[in-house]
Amino acid sequence: MIRDPRIKKFRKMLAEAPNYEVWKAAALELDFLEGSAEWKEDFASDLYHYELIYDRLSNLKQYRQQNDFERLKRALREGLHHDLGNMGNPALYTHSRVGTKHLVEEYITQVCESLDYLCDHPVPGFPISEKLQFFRDTLTSYGRPSLLLSGGATLGMFHFGVIKALWEKGLLPQVIAGSSIGAIIAGILGVHTDAEIPEMLVPENHNLKAWKWRGLLSAVRGEGLMDQDQLKSCVRANIGEYTFEEAYQRTGRSINVSVSPIQAHQKARLLCGYTSPYLMVWSAVLASAAVPGIFPPVTLMKKDIHGNALPYMPRLKFVDGSVVSDLPIERLMHLYDVNFTIVSQTNPHVVPFLNDRGMDEKLSIPSLPLHLLKSEIQFHGQGVFDYLRKRLKPELLRQVSGQLHTIMAQRYSGDVTIAPSYSFKDYRRILSNPEPEYVREMILAGERATWPKISMIRSHARISKTLERCVRRLKEQNRRTTDLRLVSNSVSGES
Repeated sequence: MIRDPRIKKFRKMLAEAPNYEVWKAAALELDFLEGSAEWKEDFASDLYHYELIYDRLSNLKQYRQQNDFERLKRALREGLHHDLGNMGNPALYTHSRVGTKHLVEEYITQVCESLDYLCDHPVPGFPISEKLQFFRDTLTSYGRPSLLLSGGATLGMFHFGVIKALWEKGLLPQVIAGSSIGAIIAGILGVHTDAEIPEMLVPENHNLKAWKWRGLLSAVRGEGLMDQDQLKSCVRANIGEYTFEEAYQRTGRSINVSVSPIQAHQKARLLCGYTSPYLMVWSAVLASAAVPGIFPPVTLMKKDIHGNALPYMPRLKFVDGSVVSDLPIERLMHLYDVNFTIVSQTNPHVVPFLNDRGMDEKLSIPSLPLHLLKSEIQFHGQGVFDYLRKRLKPELLRQVSGQLHTIMAQRYSGDVTIAPSYSFKDYRRILSNPEPEYVREMILAGERATWPKISMIRSHARISKTLERCVRRLKEQNRRTTDLRLVSNSVSGES
């Protein structure tokens, strides 16, 4: 088979792209050369219910053209369902590098424009307070995306690149969760407004000195291989003294931090504005980063009614969240109506076992033995450690087996999973303080790994993001209307 020499050229551009615009240009050229552009134009496919999508699209267009607000409102309220007609099918996003079926993209665009239209135009008999309730109910029904950042020590600098790529395309979720290094970066993101994100992505603006070696003797005494005071200074410098409630009030982002208990009769916890609003974010992050053996357990800190710091449940101590709950997906679904998860996965013991293959990496016959070996190790390893944790006599070995079983039994991927490609030199950096140049390298690596996922993320997240923006606008309008009414009543009372 003769291959067009331009394909090699554009694949090289794709791999070396310094930004999304260059990447997208090369990807579109490849889509054209490889025939994917024609596939996108053809509505028909057995991968999704295209007739249903087409009918919904036609109705929305008709109602908007006729200014039929009542039917438009009903169509949006009862017709908006996540993954309608299986339009979120991952197979729809493997035929091309940019976009998917044009029908899906046109439907999503029409929905978002209809929502904005209904939100921003005066509608007879539909006051702002009722509009606000309508959009809140629709958002609750439809659901929203979340971004989950895994553990991975210094390799977690990759998360910054994922955040940057999503933020630049307007797809950064409001709900952010993290464990270990992922918790640190979730905490940093959660205290920065959108306007401050460019500054947040500059490595020189952060304290990067998290690691300070204490030695084996310190570890034997239960104080950890590394100096926790050094990590605490780093975390507090980068996050500040905000509580979860204060961080949300400042940025509108919901930070969620996984921590694991060390005591018996306790379960892993997800710390956030709902479950622990007065808890200080830095202390939750410090606990989530307390890898057993490397850092000692942490007593959480909160602010009292006067703003003073004091221990939160001082009898309890917590450690690294990724040990038991690296990705708290089910808890997020209950708390925030999450319907779609974007996972940035950097755990060095997990990444080699991920099976997320792109368009250029097919499961070939030569690679089949390796994939089978990975699956066997994961399956049998989980069984062995489950057996040992139930039957070993020395308590220490039983606990270690229990932790290893928990690690292997967890789910480490989401609806979209973004992960780096590690080399040996990356593993050597796990417990070292990163230089700004290395952080920049990891940010670019995170961006490049995210760009191929943008189309699928946009299909899942764009409607939710539009609903969230409409709710924010209507809340502000409702507040102004209430203020004007109070002023008017006050003036009438005085006269």
